[in-house]
Order: sequence, then structure tokens, then C-alpha cells
Amino acid sequence: MPTGLTVPPAVEAERVITAVLADLRSGAHRGVVVDSPPGAGKSTLVVRAATELAAAGEPLIIIAQTNEQVDDLIDRLARKTPQLRIGRLSATDYQPSERVAGHDTVQVAAKVADLAGSAMIIGTAAKWATVSEGIWPWAIVDEAYQMRSDALLRVAGRFERALFVGDPGQLDPFSTVETARWTGLTWDPMQSAVVTLLRHNPELPVHRLPVSWRLPASAAPVVAQAFYPFTGFRAGTGPADRALSLTEPGPGDPVDATVELAAASGWALHELPARHTLRTDGEAAAACAELALRVLRRGAVAVSEQAPGGAAVTADRIAVGAAHRDQVAAIRARLGAAGAGVTVDTANRLQGREYDMTIVLHPLSGRRDATAFHLESGRLCVLASRHRHACVVVARTGIAELLDAHPSTERVHLDVPVKFPDGWAANQTMLTHLGSGRFPGRGPTPGG
Repeated sequence: MPTGLTVPPAVEAERVITAVLADLRSGAHRGVVVDSPPGAGKSTLVVRAATELAAAGEPLIIIAQTNEQVDDLIDRLARKTPQLRIGRLSATDYQPSERVAGHDTVQVAAKVADLAGSAMIIGTAAKWATVSEGIWPWAIVDEAYQMRSDALLRVAGRFERALFVGDPGQLDPFSTVETARWTGLTWDPMQSAVVTLLRHNPELPVHRLPVSWRLPASAAPVVAQAFYPFTGFRAGTGPADRALSLTEPGPGDPVDATVELAAASGWALHELPARHTLRTDGEAAAACAELALRVLRRGAVAVSEQAPGGAAVTADRIAVGAAHRDQVAAIRARLGAAGAGVTVDTANRLQGREYDMTIVLHPLSGRRDATAFHLESGRLCVLASRHRHACVVVARTGIAELLDAHPSTERVHLDVPVKFPDGWAANQTMLTHLGSGRFPGRGPTPGG
């Protein structure tokens, strides 16, 4: 039966997961790669694979990239398999979070030897790099596209076979030092672990999760076209499965118009007048804050497969994303006490999280140039793919003209895989869609 709308999304996703688990059980490959779009169930797959391997008596380790990811996986695994002992490998000064401390079957230690009785041991890549003893039959590497290849090299001696799960469309690994000396080498440490793995082992099976359970039907086609043009994916829900309504009246200003459009269509572009600004654009920060506050004041209610009767969109279900920490600080200051509980953070820290509604300060808003940092497609992808219902993009007019005026001038290097889509293509695709619904702002301030 062909894939697509003729096959229910759950059936299509299960087929891929079944194929992944079959490859793991076969033992025919030293590695299995799973590509995942935003909200496709990466963590669910990791938990399911770990549970099956542990149930079969296969000791394993799980390697994540941050402590937040480690704690989240431990919580999920402990709830799924309360009969199994789980080891949390950590630094000596680590203080267990509530998600870890709340499970009696989880043991925390700084040394692998102290976790010898665990069915699985979970830690960050940085912590596993300090382990010099022990080899496990299996490893699962979570968020593998955010892992640098040199980090994989440091832990590769600790396992015989591995499952690599990650999102190829989001933020690449980064470094604070110059890396030109390694450009073009097959083991370039700035390549992601998966890219380097596949360059040296092209025969490894690669599976792609086909359904996003986070993004609504209004967002999945847009995000897929902009950031996943060659693989694509679809939403796990239909247009009628989710709705965002505003239960309180508003003043009818441009902020209201933007919020209403986002609630009705899933997207809105809130445009401010064209202007070159400092990176910390006070007017744009105020607009982001006022949009979040207006959603709260209008009493937004989200209807979905998780809440058929509707659930209030409270502050903890709203996020504001920006490219820089100074922008984040400016937005937080303008939210004030009325916006307590609203998440405000950079794309790097929002990665992997989800909310009912997001407000995004476009990385290129108000800029005179288009640098590689601000053009990185993964940054915009993260910001535009955190929502379950609606996303508002705040930007000054003129980004399309900025892109046209700054074509790529980066050097082309031999033996360097070309990354698609590039930042120009991704931004233009998003702007084309957002351009169908835009409202000029008036530079509001919280409380206005």
C-alpha cells in the first residue's frame, strides 16, 4: 500500500519503527541511523528501543548531549520500565533533579563501577568521554546530529553496536575556536557524528520517521518544505483535530489582529517598520512580550487530541524564542510580572521542547548583513517548530531584500558535503508563506 494520506499516520510511523527494531535485533549492522523531523517521537523511539534491548538481557548505555536530555530520558524510562534498575552517570557535583530523585529504581553515581547492577546506564557524551573501562554490547545515541564527530570518537570504544537517533534539520554542532584546519577532512570534528559515521560507513541502514506528532496540519507542510525538502514528513493530526480559540475580547489593535490570525491559521507575521537596529532591538523585544501577554489576556484555549474538551493556554505553554541571550534578557524584562512563567530562551536551549504557542524574533530582523550564524537554517527551524497550535514571527520589514543583497560569499571547499537547504532557501520559503498573513506593528509595550 503506498504511503501518504491513504495510510493512517500511526500505521505509517509504526512501520518505520518496526523496521528500525528489526535492524537492531538482526545484529547485521554495527550501527543503525534514524532521522527524525521535529516532534516525530525521537525520545519515544529511544525509550522503546532501550526497553526491548534491556528486556532481552542486553546491557546498554545511552548517550545524550545535555543533562536536561539525560534526566528527561531517565524519567521516561523509569515510568515505562519500573522493574528495571537505571544508572545515572554524572559529575561528582551533580544534584539529582526531581525527575531523577523521584524514582527508587534510579541510582546516581560518578563512576561506572558503582552502577554495575543497572540494566542501562545513561549519561552525557562529555561524561562518557571520561570513562576508560568497560565495553557494552549496545549504545543508543540521542540527538546524534547535535553531537560532534570528535565526541563520538571519544566514546566509540565503549560499545559494539549503536542506534543513532536525531534531527538532521536542526542546529549543527558548534565550536568557539577556529576550525578551518580540519575543513574537508572526512573526520572533521565539526561535522556531526552521524554525517561522519555515514561518510565512513555508507552501508549502514538509515530510517526516517515520517510523522510529526507535535506540529499541526497548518505547520508540518511549511516546515517540511523549508527545512526537509528532500525527505519531507506529515502531521499526525488533521486540520479538524486542533483549534485555538480566544475567549476574551481585545482592543482590536494590530497586536490583536496578529494573535487572531495566528489562532485561526496557525501562523502570523507581525511586521515592524523597516529599520536597521542594534542587535537588542527594544521595539521588537516589546512586541514579542506584548504578543505573549495578549495571548494570556485573551484567554486562549487549545483543543487537541490530548484535550478534546479544551485546555487553557497558560503561561507555561507559551514560549518566546530569539537568537541571542541579550535579546532574551530584553524580552524577559518587558514581560514583567504579568508574564511570569512564559519561557523565553535562545534556539539552542529551546531545542527538543514544545509549547502550545510560540513567538519568534526572526534572527535577521533589523540587521544590515546576513551572517552565517543568523542564516543557519537549523536555528530558524528550531524556532519555527516548537508549537502544537500556532507560531507568530516578529520581524522588521525588509528581510527578503536583505537576503537578496547578501548572496553567499563563503568559500566552497572540496570534499565538504553540501548542506541543504541553505539559509537563503529556508528563509525565503518561510517568508513566502508568512507573507500571506502579515500585520504591521506599532511598537507596543507590555501593558499597552
